[in-house]
Amino acid sequence: MLEISKIRGEFPILSEKVYDRPLVYLDNAATTQKPWPVIRCLEEGYRRHNANVHRGVHFLSQTATEAHESARSRVGRFLNAASAEEIVFTRGTTESVNLVAFSFGETYCREGDEIVVSVMEHHSNIVPWQMLCERRKMRLKVIPMNDRGELQLDEYEKLLGPRTRLVAVTHVSNVLGTVNPVGEIIAIAHRHQIPVFVDGAQAVPHRKVDVQALDADFYAFSAHKVYGPTGLGVLYGKKKWMDEMLPYQGGGEMIEQVRFDKTTYNVLPFKFEAGTPDFIGTTALAAALDYVETLGMGEISDYENQLLQYTQERLAALPGMKIYGQAADKESVVSFRLGGIHPYDTGLLLDKLGVAVRTGHHCAQPLMERLGIDSCVRASLSFYNTREEIDALCAALERIRKMF
Repeated sequence: MLEISKIRGEFPILSEKVYDRPLVYLDNAATTQKPWPVIRCLEEGYRRHNANVHRGVHFLSQTATEAHESARSRVGRFLNAASAEEIVFTRGTTESVNLVAFSFGETYCREGDEIVVSVMEHHSNIVPWQMLCERRKMRLKVIPMNDRGELQLDEYEKLLGPRTRLVAVTHVSNVLGTVNPVGEIIAIAHRHQIPVFVDGAQAVPHRKVDVQALDADFYAFSAHKVYGPTGLGVLYGKKKWMDEMLPYQGGGEMIEQVRFDKTTYNVLPFKFEAGTPDFIGTTALAAALDYVETLGMGEISDYENQLLQYTQERLAALPGMKIYGQAADKESVVSFRLGGIHPYDTGLLLDKLGVAVRTGHHCAQPLMERLGIDSCVRASLSFYNTREEIDALCAALERIRKMF
């Protein structure tokens, strides 16, 4: 069982005050706060181990290289990848999507082909595929959802055909909290010999992910959403695809030999890692993964699910409350609108009362259109949040409601 008071003491920012009020941080889907082990790892990396990796023969470079490649192996074990060479470091989930959209598209896609996405995707898992479709004169197809916020798998399978080259779908919706049945989605696609890209940005912080059990072809997440540093992401890709795919960017590290008449490319994963990597950040990501696995992903999931239930019940009891997303399987996100109050006004006033939430379309405008709104308020939870903080959110919302 998680010791929440002890855990909160390991996140220094949670003791900060906002407008002379205790900070209630409920914007974890946008980014999570960092525990001392991650902060100290970043500080120590720059203080003691700062040297460029892979190409140096001196002690600092070799030390940094060992730590960086150890972090790659750590990520591989975290996702249960078959090999560390299937783990590519990127700048975030967004770059991971763009990498696959470009490299997979350049290698396998032709005019008249199709890409399938879902209606609840983040813009980062829509726009790169649209750009591919525009380049290649392809077609984008969209999996619909029901009014509870669940994808309609019977309609999904009807979208697949001989010209479908790839399915790209989120594991957990960043707006609705819906946990999509990605294992089933992948199995259906594989019956048609179609690979699947999974956006795991909102899943990895909350539940154990096993890419081999899912049989995912590609899986991506961001370090900063799982208590690690910003500007760093992970792309898992099956070797059979990544070996054939063309590089995403050119430059240092991704080459084997460079001549003016021809360049040959490096082996995996380096073929997709042009330039100097964030070798300090990767070691801090490893520290973050160590931290959450020490707590236990099962314990984290259980606690957050209980807190989610409490949050939904408390919010639903407020007059004029409308909650979006009623899927049977949800993760730690509750999106809502309070009466006729504009979400921006709600968020601004909550901030003055010390409560941090996210407002707007949440980079999911097609989903907003499906819901019949232009924006909403999103409260997103972590294992360091408490029922007392949810009570503070609800008290603040009740005060705002009375103001209007």
